[in-house]
Formats: sequence, C-alpha cells, structure tokens
Amino acid sequence: MTDHSSPTGIFLLAYGTPESLDDVEPYFTHIRGGRKPSPEAVEHLRERYRLVGGRTPLKDLTFAVADRVQARFDAEAPGRYRVYVGMKHWHPFIAETVPRIAADGVQDVVALVLAPHYSRMSIGGYRKYLDEANAALEQPLRVTFIERWHDYPGFRQLIADRIVAARAELPPDLRDEALVLFSAHSLPERILSWNDPYPDELRESAAGIAALLGLTNWRLCYQSAGMTGEPWLGPDILDYLEELHSEGVRAVISVPFGFVADHLEVLWDIDREAQEKAAELGMTLRRIRMPNADDEFVDVLAALLRDVLEKRL
Repeated sequence: MTDHSSPTGIFLLAYGTPESLDDVEPYFTHIRGGRKPSPEAVEHLRERYRLVGGRTPLKDLTFAVADRVQARFDAEAPGRYRVYVGMKHWHPFIAETVPRIAADGVQDVVALVLAPHYSRMSIGGYRKYLDEANAALEQPLRVTFIERWHDYPGFRQLIADRIVAARAELPPDLRDEALVLFSAHSLPERILSWNDPYPDELRESAAGIAALLGLTNWRLCYQSAGMTGEPWLGPDILDYLEELHSEGVRAVISVPFGFVADHLEVLWDIDREAQEKAAELGMTLRRIRMPNADDEFVDVLAALLRDVLEKRL
C-alpha cells in the first residue's frame, strides 16, 4: 500500500556533464563503464569542452527545469510532490540521489529521462542505474518509469513551434525552400539486431512533427557517433549535408530533437561542426532554439507528469 501522507517523488534524469576541464577524464571514464580512455581521446574531448567555454549549461538547465516543475506542482498541491535530479554519468549520480529520496520519506516515484525517444542502450541504461540503486535500499521505492514521450502532443507542438521560429530567422528568399533536418544521437548499429525501437521511433516522431506543419521537405539523420571502431547508425549529419548540397539544397533548419538542452552535442556538433560544414558548402543552416528550461517546455513536462500521476491513482 502507498502511504498517501508521504510526498510523491518526481525524479528527473539527465545525462550529466563535466563541470570543469579537470572533470573530463573521470566523466569520460564513467561513460566507458570504468574503462579509462586513452590520453589522446581525453584531450580530444577536453578540447571540445574548452572551445565551448570550458563547460556546458546542461546541469544548470536540468536543475532549473526541476525547480520550475516543482513550482508548478507546489502551486497546485503544496507539499504533495517533491522533485529530484539524478545524472547518468556525473554528479549528482542517480545512485547518489536515490538514497536521499528514500531518506526524505518518499515511497512513490515517477522517473522521467530528459530524452524523448527510447533505446535499450540509452534509456535502458538510466533504468538499469535506477533499478540497481533502488534494489540496494532497505525498503525499495515504488517506481513508475516513463520510457518514452516523443509522441506526447505537447512536445511535438513545441518542436513544431521552434521550427516555425527558426524558419522566420532565415533570409526571406530561403524561407520557403529550406529543408527541415531532424537529427538525434547515433547509436551502434548492433542495436538493430535487438529489434530496438529507436530508429522507428525517430522516424515516427519526425513524421508526426512534420505533419503538424504540413511539411513535405524534411529528412532525418544522425549525429554525434562515438569513435568506437564499430559501425554506427547513419547517415551522419556532416556527410548528409554534403548529399543535400549535391541535391541543390541551399538552406537547412537543424532540428536536433533527440536532445532537449544545450550541451556538447548541440553546442559543438551542430553549432560548430555542422555550421562549419554548411558554410564550407555555401549552405545556410539555422538551428531551432532548444527547449532548455523555457516555460513552454516546463509546461509540457508538467502536463506529461500530471497525466502519468493521474493514471496511477
């Protein structure tokens, strides 16, 4: 039985990000499951962080989202819900936060990863860390884990609105012809042997957003593939820009809808690498504004969480 006198926990999960250049090596090591990366690989990643200012705002944005979700729920039911943050690969780690949730007297938790599309490798990894930390408690929490929310109408409308805003920033002569290019983090091709739903969810998600705008001129690609020596899902955005250029495309609206915040995969992979590739090809590229901690995004998350919480009553 759930004790309804105790608060219900809302657990927001994010990837994590190093807070300084000194943190890059241990952060990278954690991503690799404890296997230490080569000094060259560490320096390569560290240089990317240095070039975007030494750190990204991902942690700050995640906590800002949590604070604003908390405020939304406090306005409706003061003291009934308590919002927490846990990170997959950096502090506060999921395993650090779970005992604190239990210590606060919370018994019931809804967990939401701040990434819309499901893959066993990505979202499943969050679930694994959470389940392990929960199993270590003397009295485990009752957890409802939201595996996917790419099809939530509010999220799709938010991205559609951001596309409209990005199109308006293009020179007038390019607005009508600009191609909308959706992208998400690549994963190793071996996920296909698991019948992983990730590629299908991305296609379905992109098509659903495009339908809201009546778009026919759109494509889907991948970005941010790891350097692991095995094949990763493609086409990669940098290669795809070359293909689009060969087709005569002059302008692209970049929609990295697999992410919801400004972090390295956006600030470097899109804003630096993709922008430089587009400029080299003589193409114009405009990226949508990321959801970050904007009120419109917080409203979507709060509505999604309310729907899930109501179904559990």
